[in-house]
Amino acid sequence: MVLVPGILRLSEAVSLAMHAMVYLAASGTATRRSAKEIARDLRVSEHHLSKVLQRLSRAGLVVSYRGPRGGFTLARPDITLFDVYRAIEGDLPSDDCLFAKRVCRGARCILGSVIKDVNRDVTAHLRNTKLSDLCDVYQSSSGLEPRGPDRRSGGD
Repeated sequence: MVLVPGILRLSEAVSLAMHAMVYLAASGTATRRSAKEIARDLRVSEHHLSKVLQRLSRAGLVVSYRGPRGGFTLARPDITLFDVYRAIEGDLPSDDCLFAKRVCRGARCILGSVIKDVNRDVTAHLRNTKLSDLCDVYQSSSGLEPRGPDRRSGGD
């Protein structure tokens, strides 16, 4: 769901999926990470993360391992943000209107082409950005942890 009334918004599930996937990419392909460990490091709900990881597993983006040495790894190295988005939300909207059903009777939108432009730009960014391009977000001198604003404060 991409909404454009002033600010681009992605669902919490998509945001969580993208962050967890970049975290896994930064961990390395051979390293398994548990949902508990990922949730702790990202400072998010383990319950919600587990549901998101299940969806990513069903979509073939992560491999789930059971047991005491279980966890999750990326299914392949070439995953893009677009792949992650589609696994959670389905196809990106191609509409150029804020309403589900058009209400305008005019020949042009009151916002001009901004919605269409934003959707095009977001889609291009998601398609062209591999998880491996973003690994530095979770790499620090003390190991894997978010860099930047404190995740508990809602900053991103």
